[in-house]
Amino acid sequence: METNAVSFQFQLIAQKMIREMRFVGIFYIIMGAFYCLSIIGLIFGIPIIFMGLRLREAADYFSLYLTGNDMNLLFQAFEKQERFFFINKVLIIVGIVAFVLMIIVYILIFAFLMSQFDDVMLT
Repeated sequence: METNAVSFQFQLIAQKMIREMRFVGIFYIIMGAFYCLSIIGLIFGIPIIFMGLRLREAADYFSLYLTGNDMNLLFQAFEKQERFFFINKVLIIVGIVAFVLMIIVYILIFAFLMSQFDDVMLT
């Protein structure tokens, strides 16, 4: 009896997760398309679109697994989800590096402007 209750609970949670994954996948695809409207945005837009596609594919494989209980489908679902998280991790690292570089550039520009201001004040 407990096995059936756990199985039913697993089915409910998995179905909710599939709906959420599909929604988030569509959101990432749309967001990536907006990023791609600019040349610089292509750097982030294309990977974000692929992230959304991988998440939607994972949701489809999870859905197929629930209907057929084929372990290969579950493996495919986890593989697609792993690709989503890998691309997300790479984008986070690139974003952090870009942010740190931007802060350094701002500090250098501010220091340069302050030195120019000091030169003007001394003459």
